[in-house]
Amino acid sequence: MTKSVNPDPWEQVARRLGVDLYLDLQPDPGDGPRGRGGRRRRSLAESLREAISDGRLTAGTRLPPYRSLAADLGLARGTVAAVYQELIAEGWLVARQGSGTRVADTPRPGSVSPTPAGSTPGAPHHDFGLGQPNPSLFPRAAWIAATRRVITEAPDTAFGPGNPQGSLRLRQALTGYLARARGVRTDPDHIVLTTSVMGALGLLSRTVFGDVLAVEGLGLPFHRQVVERDGTRTVPLPLDRDGADVGRLSANTSAVLLTPSHQFPTGFPLSPTRRAEVMEWARAHDGLVVEDDYDGELRYDREPVGALQALGPDEVIYTGSVSKSMSPALRIAWLVLPPRLVDTVRNAKGPRESDASIVDQLILADMIESGAYDRHIRRSRQYYRRRRDHLTDRLAAAGITVPGIAAGLHAVIPLSADTEQEVFTDAWRRGFALASLSLYRHPAAQPATSGDGGLVVGFGTPPASTFHADVEALMQLIADHHPR
Repeated sequence: MTKSVNPDPWEQVARRLGVDLYLDLQPDPGDGPRGRGGRRRRSLAESLREAISDGRLTAGTRLPPYRSLAADLGLARGTVAAVYQELIAEGWLVARQGSGTRVADTPRPGSVSPTPAGSTPGAPHHDFGLGQPNPSLFPRAAWIAATRRVITEAPDTAFGPGNPQGSLRLRQALTGYLARARGVRTDPDHIVLTTSVMGALGLLSRTVFGDVLAVEGLGLPFHRQVVERDGTRTVPLPLDRDGADVGRLSANTSAVLLTPSHQFPTGFPLSPTRRAEVMEWARAHDGLVVEDDYDGELRYDREPVGALQALGPDEVIYTGSVSKSMSPALRIAWLVLPPRLVDTVRNAKGPRESDASIVDQLILADMIESGAYDRHIRRSRQYYRRRRDHLTDRLAAAGITVPGIAAGLHAVIPLSADTEQEVFTDAWRRGFALASLSLYRHPAAQPATSGDGGLVVGFGTPPASTFHADVEALMQLIADHHPR
């Protein structure tokens, strides 16, 4: 038997009153005891027509019941009812039994459809763009189920001002998840939630970075720019198949930013020797290592690379997000901080959470607790592994080997530095969305040698219906330029 629920009396009142509607009824200076009702009626009709014409009342908007609007405006009910009927007759409004009076979705009397000032660029023919997972994989059903549980079970306090460190429930869930999935050693008190890794780096640049931050010679330019915006100078470290050359770190460098599990964009992990070397540097010089765990969860072979943070929780700041595992539309990221930095970073955020959605944080926590997040990661891993295998097999057939480990959502197709721009320009003309390797080179990095060029392609982005055709088009592009 379905449990009966007593209706909320205030909700019933709200339904009767309808939506709020602001209308500026201009009084006529000549209003007097006689004729005032006619003037107010004309003013109301003109105000409604104007609100519909300029878009303040869009098609389908439900207007308040005439009794409610009459009370709000201090008009007679008959006056408002007559105006509604007048605008219905003119085609501005429609009225149906049970659905109230709404703005018509047909062209307005006397209105002209706007024409764009210029054409909008079309979608790419072959979308190998970077920076996002395949949208079709978003776990809609699991997210909806978690949302329902969270909204039903959350205490009233969950909908008040948020803690600057973020939801305690999500910090607790992340403590367990990051420990078993990435080897991170922390507790909820040492986690600060943010909206993105870029936002996390901006927060760190305002608080704990010194004058100089070492970065990898190839990396995301907007990460570097957000750091430099707050006055920190970045210096590049050379890269090779062992990752960043951390032996170049100097004593006057206060911190280093690395992607040790899967260097972006080359794909090489930081070697065990260099992991030990960078930790020795941090301890000897009181330096900080910032670990961006880029694609850490999306490793496709049987040799997982754990988080560098496990080697030094007091020296390493660990950051990650759900932008690759779920969607960049979910603004959820985290900082795992050494104990001595928590107060500094938390206080920099202010007395309350100013940007992130605490409700979304609670939903993610629920998904982690229920196992739905792990199931989504495993499903995604298999999906992207098949895509990567298909791409690398086709490239191997053409004699091209993709560098880096089998991980992440992108691959680098090697090109000579001399031909990179030519191939990239042709790809753009043919409607490809991808990137040239030089886009990610630090301005002060060593000049590219003859073999240091390439195309960076996001194999997770193309729709399932066109993926194989997109790969074949990519192969044709490469064949036309004979890069090997």
